[in-house]
Amino acid sequence: MAQTYSVDEIIVVDDGSMDNTHHIQKDFPNIIYMYQKNRGVSAARNVGIKKAKNEWIAFLDSDDEWHKEKLQKQVEFHQDNPEILMSYTAERWIRDGSVMKIPKKYRKIGKDAFVENLSYCNIAPSSVMMHKKLFETVGYFDENLSVCEDYDLWLRVALNSSIALLNEPLMIKYAGHEDQLSFKYWGMDRFRVLSLEKLLKSELDSETKQKVEIELIQKYRLLHKGALKYDKIADIQFYKERLECLKA
Repeated sequence: MAQTYSVDEIIVVDDGSMDNTHHIQKDFPNIIYMYQKNRGVSAARNVGIKKAKNEWIAFLDSDDEWHKEKLQKQVEFHQDNPEILMSYTAERWIRDGSVMKIPKKYRKIGKDAFVENLSYCNIAPSSVMMHKKLFETVGYFDENLSVCEDYDLWLRVALNSSIALLNEPLMIKYAGHEDQLSFKYWGMDRFRVLSLEKLLKSELDSETKQKVEIELIQKYRLLHKGALKYDKIADIQFYKERLECLKA
């Protein structure tokens, strides 16, 4: 509501919360409020995307905040670059009220989005603006992934379309609260592996396939090492077999 660029549609998808989120309708009667039983972040985003009447989509997770000029700057960028159907921005991280230094591996480069996101997700959903055509081309967020659903979608988009970086911190990511999905699951690479395994089943050129296989081997090794450390017997055998199969 504080954006310098005024939008004509705001959709709030309440994914089964129990914190009286529905009261937001009283303060903002012009929004579209949608409630669903808890189905996860992918399902929530997909519901909102399909409900949206406009061609361009921007996401804002409940624990993030936009700079007031965020939408305006992305709209202007896409007006000047109509061939590009997705952009993202840099961000600021805040924990306990203090600005955090962003780890080097998460700093934005903005050259090859596929390569830059292959090891981990370097595009925050709340920084993204994208055209609905992309969902028709590559599909929606994978509702079978509890986390890393953004990683999965951005890789599919990057294989088919250019993704541009606006290298300004136009969103704030608040870190450290207990219900953050990134703190909820051990071994986040388990979910990235599922995404990479899906990619290998699609049509890839030989160079891209090799990059995916190299990344998968690295992740299998890390997960096998983690399984050994935490004495997860089933996972030890599972990732050992995956490594042997891929090397073969």
